[in-house]
Amino acid sequence: MSVTPKPGLTVLLAGLAMFGPFAIDTMFPAFPAIAAEFGANDFAMQQTLSIYLVALAVMSLVHGPLSDALGRRPVVIGGVAVFTLASIGCALTWSIDSLWFFRALQGTCAGAGWIVARAIMRDLYQGPVVQRLMSNVSMLFTIAPALAPMIGGWVLLAGNWRWIFWFLALWGGLLLAASIWRLPESHPPERRLPLRVSALVGGYLDMLRHRQFWPLAIAGTMNFSAMFLYISSAPAFVVGLLKLGPQQFGWLFVPAVMGMFVGSLLSSRLAGRISVTSTISLGYGVMLVASLLNVTTALVLPHPRIPWSVLPIGLHAIGISLSFPSLTVLLLDRFPLHRGGASSLQAFVSLVFNAVLAGVVVVFVSGSALHLALGAATLTVVGFVAWRVFRYQTKQELLRDAGAAAAPAD
Repeated sequence: MSVTPKPGLTVLLAGLAMFGPFAIDTMFPAFPAIAAEFGANDFAMQQTLSIYLVALAVMSLVHGPLSDALGRRPVVIGGVAVFTLASIGCALTWSIDSLWFFRALQGTCAGAGWIVARAIMRDLYQGPVVQRLMSNVSMLFTIAPALAPMIGGWVLLAGNWRWIFWFLALWGGLLLAASIWRLPESHPPERRLPLRVSALVGGYLDMLRHRQFWPLAIAGTMNFSAMFLYISSAPAFVVGLLKLGPQQFGWLFVPAVMGMFVGSLLSSRLAGRISVTSTISLGYGVMLVASLLNVTTALVLPHPRIPWSVLPIGLHAIGISLSFPSLTVLLLDRFPLHRGGASSLQAFVSLVFNAVLAGVVVVFVSGSALHLALGAATLTVVGFVAWRVFRYQTKQELLRDAGAAAAPAD
């Protein structure tokens, strides 16, 4: 097993982890133009996001086990190739219904890079090395949905909304070429598992029954969902509440990106110096303080204003990126023989929840800065409670193991 990640591989894995989340909301600045061309209402436009997320969630259950059975490399290359073709379809679409179809096709394959990249990292590296690498890659994974609308707005300035999807197709093509050229196969034939539906379902059921899966999955999901609530509400928050234009999404996303960068950098620097659990607990301390500041700001300001209404979001992002890599490592280590499947199931839980969040919850909370702040705070508290449940479970296991070891001596 390798000790030090190769720089070129790190960049490639980061790109693979980034393209699925990046495609979630690159099109946000183009919502008014697309709606006007196709005569679509706000609900129909919001479904371009939720349909993508549902497809991404369902197929996320397949990507990991496929890579466990066939190898990591063919799954990644196939997924990137289909994503590129689907992006071309979005660029050439002729109605809102056809856009939904190609967005669903994008979603079915976008998770291949993100999910399998995490399994590749855990295949190749261990200990503080994998925590640092996971932190660096997770930084790009988490900033992708935040950075995407800004890039979409810049592309929109250069041409019409279809150029955004041509940009995604170009990026997919570059990743495809890089994967064919440089992506190693980290899961050799002797370690592969047969792909059987009964075994697949049974493996997932075993994971779902594992008492520590749900606390870790819920903690990771809720943390990112607190940020995703703002990401998926970006058109309403930036244009409707902050009264800014399509090219000014940066007022929301620059603080988020900076916070995620700082959090991931801290996570990488702390790897090997303090324990994984201490890193996660520190992250929750930051998130809880940020949630309190966010709610207070929304209460004090009758109308949201920059920069005060976005600074707590940036602070919150630090805590998210500080804790997320370590939560992922803890979860994958619970299932050493099924890391691909565990990565898939974690992604499925997160994506299904975020699809509901984007398609339903956002409709009710995005019209008020206070409602958004309370929603994000609630998600953070639920994640913190799940983390404390996991800590309680591990302490109980340690006590049981200590008791079992002492029993023969008695």
